Amino acid sequence: MITYNEIGHIKEAISNLEFADEIIVIDSFSTDGTFEALSTMNHVKIVQRAFQNFADQRNFAIDQATRDWIFFMDADERLTQASQEEIVETVKHNNGIEAFKIPRRFMFNDKMMRFSGLQTDRVFRLFKRGVTKYRKDKLVHEVLDFTGEFAVLTHEMLHYSFSDYESYKKKTEHYGCLKAQELFKKGKTPNAFHFYIKPAYKFLANYVFRLGFLDGREGYTICSLNAYGVFFRYKVLEKLLSGAPE
Repeated sequence: MITYNEIGHIKEAISNLEFADEIIVIDSFSTDGTFEALSTMNHVKIVQRAFQNFADQRNFAIDQATRDWIFFMDADERLTQASQEEIVETVKHNNGIEAFKIPRRFMFNDKMMRFSGLQTDRVFRLFKRGVTKYRKDKLVHEVLDFTGEFAVLTHEMLHYSFSDYESYKKKTEHYGCLKAQELFKKGKTPNAFHFYIKPAYKFLANYVFRLGFLDGREGYTICSLNAYGVFFRYKVLEKLLSGAPE
């Protein structure tokens, strides 16, 4: 797990991982008591390290692991009892498969989002140590560099990504800044298509075509902010190209 200012989540998140032989947390110098709370947990190995990007921090965490299998969980995610048991059984009986995706359900104010483009959310989180790492060119929404055979676990993980509009907007902007840096390194140049058409399509795709309207007011909020995130990343890219501070 990698953390920064997760005091509201950290105790419950760690309690979800008691099935693990070792729990490793890389903390980016939290200022809200997260590090102090972790320091009281005798079964947790905690390392403080400056944050550069998500892929870099996750790869550093992988290097600290000593067991044969690795499972990544974010502090705002929760495993059900069924998913914990499935992970243990999968490691024991993996049939030669070295990486697994786990389905996630997005939670907003304790309401499960069933649409809004989130219904097919599956992420690589369980894999054998030494077979892969995260791609260095993906600074946000990091991607595991794995092209072999994989399977998808049956039981879901719950994702409590945000509790209100402002917190999710702030997270969206943080991700947007990192994505803009990716695009800047690739030499991308934004234009009217990126500022207007692409965000509009993002909203319509998730709210209309992927049935976000069925998630009610929460669905509208999520789809709107995800579209805003697309617009924001290109505004930051525009600033980077002009030499202005982000």
